[in-house]
Amino acid sequence: MERPVTEADLEFEHVPETGQSFENALEKARNKDRLTVDDGIELLTTGTDVDGIDQRRKERVLEAADHRRADVVGEEVTFIANLNNNVTTACNVGCLFCNFKDAAHTFESDAEMESQGFTKTPAESREIVGDAVDRGIYEVTSVSGLHPAFALDDEHLEILEATENRKEVNYKPPKRYDTDPGTYAEQMAAMSVDGVHVHSMTPEEAYHARRGTDWSYEDVYSRLRDAGLDTVPGTAAEILVEEVREVICPGKISTDGWLEAMEAAADAGHGLTSTIMYGHVENEAHRVMHLKRIRDLQERVDGAIAEFVPLSFIHQNTPLYEHDVVSSGASTDEDELLIAVSRLFLDNIDHIQSSWVKYGDEQGLKMLSCGADDFMGTILSEEITKRAGGEYGEFRSVEDYVDLITSIGRVPVERSTDYEKRRVVDPDDPPFGPQLGPKADGTPLLARGDDTVPADD
Repeated sequence: MERPVTEADLEFEHVPETGQSFENALEKARNKDRLTVDDGIELLTTGTDVDGIDQRRKERVLEAADHRRADVVGEEVTFIANLNNNVTTACNVGCLFCNFKDAAHTFESDAEMESQGFTKTPAESREIVGDAVDRGIYEVTSVSGLHPAFALDDEHLEILEATENRKEVNYKPPKRYDTDPGTYAEQMAAMSVDGVHVHSMTPEEAYHARRGTDWSYEDVYSRLRDAGLDTVPGTAAEILVEEVREVICPGKISTDGWLEAMEAAADAGHGLTSTIMYGHVENEAHRVMHLKRIRDLQERVDGAIAEFVPLSFIHQNTPLYEHDVVSSGASTDEDELLIAVSRLFLDNIDHIQSSWVKYGDEQGLKMLSCGADDFMGTILSEEITKRAGGEYGEFRSVEDYVDLITSIGRVPVERSTDYEKRRVVDPDDPPFGPQLGPKADGTPLLARGDDTVPADD
C-alpha cells in the first residue's frame, strides 16, 4: 500500500526565490508602482535574503499597507448585516483542507451509519432566510457541499436522470436520500425573500451544476440570475496554482476552470468577491502567484470584484492535519503580511477583509491597521469554520461592530454587498441595528441573551 504524502514529502516547482531585493520592492510599494510577483514575494517574506520574518522589515510593510488603505478608502471600517444559510454538508469531493463536509453516502435513506450533517429543503431555506430578513439582514450567503442529487434546474435534472453512467457525473437521484435538496434554482428562488441580496454559487458549485451537459458557465449563471442569484462568492479558489491544488484538493475545479467560471459569472451580470485560503502546504511564491491571478481577473471582468478576502487555514480538525500533511496553520506574522501585501499588490481592488472568525477580535482589529478595511458581517450562522475548529464564535451584532471599530478610532459603516450602499453609524445614537436591509428599521438583530451559541461549544 502506498504511503500517504506527509509534510516532509512536499516538493514544489515554484519556490520563494527572486532576483529582486526587499528594499526595492518596498520602495515600489510606497511609490504606488504596480508590483511584480517577485516584488510581492520579497514583501511577503520580508526579504528572501534573510531566514524567517524580520520584524523591523515586517513593520515597514504593514506601515506601507496601512498608508495605502488610508489613501484608498479612508478611515471607515465597513460591515454587512448578513446570514449564512449553507444548504447541505453532503459532499464527496474529498478536499483535504475541509471538515465542513460529510460523506454524501451517509445521507442516503438506506445508509448503515447516520450522517452527522444536514440538508435543507428549499422550504426550510426560505423559512430561515425569511426570519433573518424580518430581523433586518441585507444579504444571505450560501456555500454548500456538492450533494450528488443537486441539479441546476428541472431541465438539468432530466438530463442527469437520463445519463447512463451516473457515477461518472457524480449523480444520484433525490429519492435515494432522506432529504431532497431541490435544485440550485429552487434554492436560489427560495432564499430570494423580500428583495434580500443572494450571494451564492461558487465556481465549484457552478461546475457541479453543469455536470453531464455541454452548457457553459455563462449559461449556468444566467439561469441562476433569473432564479434570484445576485452576486457570486469567489470561494473554492484556495490557492490558484495547480501544484498546490494537486495536494490539497485534487478532485476540485482547476485554476483555469475557476477563472473561467468567475469571468462567466461577471459576463452574466453578477458582481463578484474573491478569496485566498492560505497557511497549509503552499509557500510565499504560491500566495503571490494567486494574488497576480486575482489582479489579472479583475482587469478582465472590468472591476466586478468588490473585495478580496484572505482566509487563514484553520487546521485542527482537517484531514491535512490528521494525515500529517501540515503541522499547523499560518503564524500571526504571516497573517499580517498576507493582509498587507494583498493591499499593496491588488491595486485594482479597493476592499480587503479582516475575518474575526479566523483571527478573533483582537487580531482581527489589528488587521485593520495592516491594510484591511472591512470587518465581515453579522453572520447569524457560521458552520464551516466552526466545524474546522474555529474558536471565535459565529455571531456579531451591530452594537459589537460599533464598539470594536470605534475602540481603534475608526468609523463604523454598514454596507451593501457591493459597497455601493453605505450608512455611517453614529456611536452616540443607540440602539444599534441594521438599516440597509429590505425590512431593516434599526432594531437590533437579536435581543440580549438571544445570541447563537459560540463556535467552541
